[in-house]
This record gives sequence, structure tokens and C-alpha cells, in this order.
Amino acid sequence: MSAVSAAAQQGYVAAGDLLRVLSAPARLAIVVELANEPLQVNELVDRLELSQPLVSQHLRILRGARLVAVERRGREATYSLADQHVAHIVADAIQHSREAGTQEVGSFDAEEVTTP
Repeated sequence: MSAVSAAAQQGYVAAGDLLRVLSAPARLAIVVELANEPLQVNELVDRLELSQPLVSQHLRILRGARLVAVERRGREATYSLADQHVAHIVADAIQHSREAGTQEVGSFDAEEVTTP
């Protein structure tokens, strides 16, 4: 059996980091919404029925991971996905969960949402 190459190990670490960022249900929901169209914070708050501070906190984490980009015009900030690959990862994870029947997908409670 051969040892895992350094490049492969780096890839595993990077993938683990990505999955850790996406581990919060609210972040998954944000990615799903932004996959459809760029949105402002207040629009995400309305669609997800989460508080503005909570949405902003999750957006900060997603931006820190370079998954979400922001375009500012004066006082307005519009958020979009920086890379559409993440939308496919999230869609596949949701589809897998539905097929596996592991959890009801599409509904979450703000009290269940935690941050790292």
C-alpha cells in the first residue's frame, strides 16, 4: 500500500475546511439562495427568516472562506457566490440527504444554527 502524497493530503485538508464552513444549515441555505441570484442582506433575512445579525455573521464566514463575494455601492452591499462549484456541492449534498432520508431538508430552526 502506498503512502498518501503531500498534494493529496493538502487536498483532503482543503476539502475538510470547505465542508466545515458549509456545515451550518444557515450557510447551506445562504448558498442555495445566492446560487439563484445575488442578494442583499435584508433579502436573505426575509427569505430565510433569520435575524440580520445571524445572516451577517454567516456571510462573514462564507466571505472569509472565499465562497461569497460582495459588491458595494454606497451603503448597499450585494452578495453573490464567488464560485458556482460550491452551489453544486451543496445541491449534491441536499439531494443525497433527501435520497438517504437522513433528515428533513429545507427546514431549519434558527435555534439549531450554530457557528464554528
